[in-house]
Amino acid sequence: MAVTPQELDDYALRLSGLHQKLNPEELYQRQQQLEKESADQNLWSDESKAKKVMQELSQIRSLLADLGSIDENLKSLADLVKMQEEAKDNSLDKDIEALQRTVARQLNKLELVTYLSGKYDKNEAILSIHSGQGGTEAMDWASMLSRMYTRYFERKDWPYEMVGYSGGDEAGLKSVTYIVHSPYVFGYLKNERGTHRLVRLSPFNADSLRQTSFAGVEVMPLVEDTGEVEIRDEDLEFEASRSSGAGGQNVNKVSTAVRIRHIPTGVVVEAQSQRYQEQNRKIAMQLLKAKLWEIEEKKRQEELSKIKGVHHVAGWGTQIRSYVLHPYKLVKDLRTEYESTDPDSVLDGDLDMFIETELKYFAPLPTSAKL
Repeated sequence: MAVTPQELDDYALRLSGLHQKLNPEELYQRQQQLEKESADQNLWSDESKAKKVMQELSQIRSLLADLGSIDENLKSLADLVKMQEEAKDNSLDKDIEALQRTVARQLNKLELVTYLSGKYDKNEAILSIHSGQGGTEAMDWASMLSRMYTRYFERKDWPYEMVGYSGGDEAGLKSVTYIVHSPYVFGYLKNERGTHRLVRLSPFNADSLRQTSFAGVEVMPLVEDTGEVEIRDEDLEFEASRSSGAGGQNVNKVSTAVRIRHIPTGVVVEAQSQRYQEQNRKIAMQLLKAKLWEIEEKKRQEELSKIKGVHHVAGWGTQIRSYVLHPYKLVKDLRTEYESTDPDSVLDGDLDMFIETELKYFAPLPTSAKL
């Protein structure tokens, strides 16, 4: 099918919008600044800061490269269309169709980035999964969700680490917590929080009865030490114990696991994945900051709802997605209405379309459309 002048104009308009929103001139200036920082011999004296510098630099280089590639491909597409019109034959059809698909895919990919405009959308993320009521069935479902998300992380090349784990009594798990180390992870995953429902024939029942199970997903940003979440030492109760999960030779021999209770809120966090107590304490403090951020964010959202009314049905504790394996096969997001008839693929980490649809559905309204 030939590319019409209207389609070319539409691509050019979308690309112009990306330039306005992403501002490549500012990105280039930021890239130069980060390159100077990355060349500093003392940068790696602070490993955490160094990793953030290198991650941001990589992200900006990727954005600029993608913008440049779309520019070139769109010009090439316009040239090919012009050549075909002048030659008045169809010999370039396959080349044009292939390049058109590339341009459309590149535009869609970069437009998703423009939806990540929230205050913490650029942050790394903490993702936790908790089994719901239902005993072994629910714990097995939580384990399936854990596999789904880790496969998704791997598809996206997002480094992640397990920082908390509580195994199931007979199968599966009661809870698991991951920190995902990549820019914009919170922006991509934030709408995954909520209750996930599974319907299937029970593998734990001799009669293979149909069973409904629930599990909860929490997603929080990894909050920087900017003073936005204030934690006073006197508000903390610290407890060390022997780790109970998998680990190195020190597990169960020395007190490396850390449990911290925030007295004013009653929030309790635990970390036991690392070999040394100080490492676990650092992780536990990161988890605590994220939990306290979530509490404050919930308060802000409730106040906003009182003023403006609720725009979308969302939030922790609500059912967001159903995964049906019997009597038919269907995964359906109950907010966006997006669905897939291939639950095996979804449970193997194919979440891109669900997450892309969420980003568009929950995108902030344009200024002119707000009350």
